[in-house]
Amino acid sequence: MNDPDGRRELVRVCRMLYERGLTVSAGGNMSLRLNDGTFLITPSGKNKGLLTEKEIVRIDKDGTPFGGGTPSIERFLHLALYDSNPSVNAVVHCHPLYCTALAVREEKVDCSLTPEGIILLGEVPMVEYHTPGSAELVEAVRERHSHMAMTMARHGALTQGRDLIEAYNRMEELEFQAHLQILTRGAEGLPGAEISKIRGGAP
Repeated sequence: MNDPDGRRELVRVCRMLYERGLTVSAGGNMSLRLNDGTFLITPSGKNKGLLTEKEIVRIDKDGTPFGGGTPSIERFLHLALYDSNPSVNAVVHCHPLYCTALAVREEKVDCSLTPEGIILLGEVPMVEYHTPGSAELVEAVRERHSHMAMTMARHGALTQGRDLIEAYNRMEELEFQAHLQILTRGAEGLPGAEISKIRGGAP
């Protein structure tokens, strides 16, 4: 069961994302920060539900791969978040159906509908549309680095975490909140006083 560099865990989480319908086909990319300052990231153009440990690509802080494999074109988006957030060790980007449906409408996910949304996600910003893999998208995401979850217009969703499971859980909750928002169209969020109470602030 030894997993010295996290490849097995990354493959396992990718499979979980695929089996939960949070990513499809070759869409999305997931990464993990290693203790030596390098990173593991999913390869370009591969179905995330079928990945093997050998296909995971190791890159340095500049995005250059070690050995073989072609890392995701969106690796610089991941690296920007790691550079901005020292406590973040995992990033998950995928195209969940309901999150993406809202993103196509350029509508933010409202996480104030339930206490869980407030606790796990907080405010979820919408990043304006930029071409996937572009420097413009990297900088737009970097500007929102303090948010542990965000959506990208006409693109998909992104979550961060101290480890892969935390990032995965946030993605699962984000998709639930997006689905709930669509099902309960027009429902009001919790009042501001209750949101403050949930967050531990004064009502």
